[in-house]
Amino acid sequence: MASLKIGNMIMRSLFGEPATLMYPKAPREWKERTRGRIEIEVDGCVFCGFCARKCPADAIKVDREAKSWAIERMGCVQCNACVEGCPSKCLKNAAGYAPPDTAKTVETFVKE
Repeated sequence: MASLKIGNMIMRSLFGEPATLMYPKAPREWKERTRGRIEIEVDGCVFCGFCARKCPADAIKVDREAKSWAIERMGCVQCNACVEGCPSKCLKNAAGYAPPDTAKTVETFVKE
């Protein structure tokens, strides 16, 4: 019986579609509800700090006086809590993730 299961799996693997993508040639298609990279529209932000309070990983820092919003990409767990808690709806989840990096970087956005 075990040989039949293995035989079926081998035949599906030989004649079926591959399980992985050829990444550089065929980029990934993101679904509509994917939780990916957090993006902000700084012009719409009121710097209330609700997103920083909702963040379970403490990856977001908001400075009202300097009108700056910062996120530590390596610390963000893409939980969507900041997007749901934003009263001005200036945060959103973009399709895709942050590019790989060798060091922890903090992206800072300043309203002018």
